[in-house]
Amino acid sequence: MTQGANIPSPTIPASAQVAPGSLHIPVLLDEVLAALSIGAGETHVDGTYGAGGYSHAMAVHGAKVVAIDRDPDAISAGRARIERDGDDITLLEGPFSAMRILLEEHGVGQVSGIVLDIGVSSMQLDQADRGFSFQGDGPLDMRMSQSGMTAAEWVNSADEEDIANVLYLYGEEPRSRRVARAIVAARPLLRTGELANVIRRALGHKPHDKKDPATRAFQAIRIHLNGELEELERALEAAEHLLAPGGRLAVVTFHSLEDRIVKQFFRKRSGGEAGGSRHRPEAAPTQRAAFAKPAKAIRPSEAELARNPRARSATLRSAVRLPLSSSSPLTTKENPA
Repeated sequence: MTQGANIPSPTIPASAQVAPGSLHIPVLLDEVLAALSIGAGETHVDGTYGAGGYSHAMAVHGAKVVAIDRDPDAISAGRARIERDGDDITLLEGPFSAMRILLEEHGVGQVSGIVLDIGVSSMQLDQADRGFSFQGDGPLDMRMSQSGMTAAEWVNSADEEDIANVLYLYGEEPRSRRVARAIVAARPLLRTGELANVIRRALGHKPHDKKDPATRAFQAIRIHLNGELEELERALEAAEHLLAPGGRLAVVTFHSLEDRIVKQFFRKRSGGEAGGSRHRPEAAPTQRAAFAKPAKAIRPSEAELARNPRARSATLRSAVRLPLSSSSPLTTKENPA
């Protein structure tokens, strides 16, 4: 969720303020706007407001925007910016998985477009006291909603096997057991710098390495703590129900676990689910196709990467919602239409 500029204000918590001159650049902004194909007066949802990059660009293009974020700091900063800029944006606090309920509570029915920018925002990464990054030492927190168990509480209480499983499943860390043993042996760990150094010692770290060995573990702990992949799955299902016929869904992901979920969702919902093998025939279809064939995945251009290195792993996938009356049944060889 690498997003637009955040404007400091006396009403914004100190932890939400951005240093003067810093800039949060919305990733693949032009491509997202093209995928949404905004018409004047249409209602669009930004499920991950962050620093507001997509929301405010959508409003400038004529959309009535309903934006959602579960981070209280993002909500405080966003409301101050919306009041200052006067954009047609309604900002709601909560997880994007609950967007159907949140919109219903505010009298919003079907919408013309939804954008989801998955993962941690630049605003969160750049604030050491939020504990998402080891680039600056801070408390081991990592909570997007600033409620519930902190990363320190989990790291210091989880058993070695659970830690290893989380690192392997959500960080794709091949030496997860070695890292887990090192973490347990070094407890208690309270600071991001402490945890990063433990991981570096366990895996070996050379100053010239392109990628810090702590990166995968920090990603894994953050994803686990915030239930990010489960949130994404529920948000995609909610988006399918909220989009009007012809509505557009655009999703920006930043690593393979997220992208795999989005790719499989679009494939299944567009009738393009991979078939079974000769040993296991395809299952009979249970629903009609909800989306047209997804657009080709888009990744940042070299020019964008030069402007914003954090965009390097971004992928945009999008598709158009089909009318229910004209949706084709999902068919298989065993169950022809």
